[in-house]
Amino acid sequence: MNLLEWDEVMNLMWFRSDLRLHDNPALFHAMKNGPTIAVYFVTQDQWQKHNIAPIKQDFILRQLLALSNGLAELNVPLIVLDAKDFSGVIPLLKNMCENHNIKQIFFNEEYEWNEQQLSEQVYANLTTLGRLVYRYHDQCLIAPGEIRNKQGGFYKVFTAFKKAYLQALPESGRPLYPKPNKQDTKNIQAIKENRDQYLLDKLSSDESLKTKEEWKDSWPAGEDHALKRLSEFANGYMEDYQENRDYPSIQGTSKLSAYMAIGAVSVRQCYQEANNLKGLESTGVDTWINELIWRDFYRHLMAAYPEICRYKPFKPHTDQLPWNQANSLFEAWCKGKTGYPLVDAAMRQLLETGWMHNRLRMVTAMFLTKHLFVDWRLGEQFFMQHLIDGDMASNNGGWQWSASTGVDAVPYFRIFNPTRQSQRFDANGDFIRKYVPELKSLDNKSIHQPSKQQIMQCGYVAPIVDHKLAVAQTKQHFKQLSELQTHFEPAEYGLS
Repeated sequence: MNLLEWDEVMNLMWFRSDLRLHDNPALFHAMKNGPTIAVYFVTQDQWQKHNIAPIKQDFILRQLLALSNGLAELNVPLIVLDAKDFSGVIPLLKNMCENHNIKQIFFNEEYEWNEQQLSEQVYANLTTLGRLVYRYHDQCLIAPGEIRNKQGGFYKVFTAFKKAYLQALPESGRPLYPKPNKQDTKNIQAIKENRDQYLLDKLSSDESLKTKEEWKDSWPAGEDHALKRLSEFANGYMEDYQENRDYPSIQGTSKLSAYMAIGAVSVRQCYQEANNLKGLESTGVDTWINELIWRDFYRHLMAAYPEICRYKPFKPHTDQLPWNQANSLFEAWCKGKTGYPLVDAAMRQLLETGWMHNRLRMVTAMFLTKHLFVDWRLGEQFFMQHLIDGDMASNNGGWQWSASTGVDAVPYFRIFNPTRQSQRFDANGDFIRKYVPELKSLDNKSIHQPSKQQIMQCGYVAPIVDHKLAVAQTKQHFKQLSELQTHFEPAEYGLS
């Protein structure tokens, strides 16, 4: 990209969910094309509206401190401003442009509906003021909209999307950007001297965002920690990922999702590490790449069908399902007191650690929607309110997959039996014993489905629903719905 030249031009890098120095397209181009300063807008009111978990908010703030130190080594000052919500971003950007003689603004795209609208508003407002605005695709290996089916539409089946995606990747995949070089301090010395971390220090001491010290130990902030975790996974666990990823009691997954959610590491960096191992005679590498493509798949869909961000099901007719309104069932699920040991262990893991194993996300989501027949949107919201790796696209995609309301979702008649899932993926009950300690004295067989007597002796809760009856009722609801099903109309989702 050839940028226009200005006299004494100052560039602004607007950080969003891309809090890193390596492989950051917008930062790379900003620093390549002139003296650069950086800004991040704290939007706590928007975080609340979007159900961002306190543990994730704390993680963002800790990452910002690490990012600020890393930028300082490049002689780039990071200015952190309190915008309250997205409506406060543009006035602050305008002030920065005036106060610091900024002529060019660089940022990476985000694909959620509100974030897309903010990008458009920033572009429109600042270009009207005579500024140049440069936008880059960062969150996906291939930019949303680049992959279309033969009819020019968007793929709604993952297998077909993946085939087209892999074919397009060599030419359409974005490059891997190096960490920018240190810049000359001549033009930014005054700003550098006035660099103020007051807001970050203030927010970091906010009691409402205080997290347990063990959480900070589990999720240390900093790009170096993210890259170290990626390297350790690639060289130590990725080869066996296919075999081990479904067992929650062992180290079988990367736990990089939290770092990817805030942009401390990019999907491009993750793909590069995996691609470097393609010579291994193992399905683990391919399986992990497959998961990266699933992540992009959900982002492509979210960009194409923005109604997904407004709590609408991808299959509109499923909004007619008579979801259970019993709050007591939802509350029991939230607290990990359903009487199904693996479900309860998973929910308690979420409450205690701010994270949940991926296999268990499917188990718990399907239990809420297919056993308790509670609206998937309540579960989606609860996950976002507690997950350190809360991600709109992936979380929504996972919930709609489990609830059979989404694109390429699991067929409604395929419903996980939580007891069989427990017996299969936690055979010895190690995970259950860790998070449901009242059952730790039970033998390896009983722990998956305690008897009434064992429940009383252990002080555990009895099952709140009967598996067979609940599944039969859910299937009946979906069967009745299928008789009323209408064809999916893309126009309902704002396509042009």
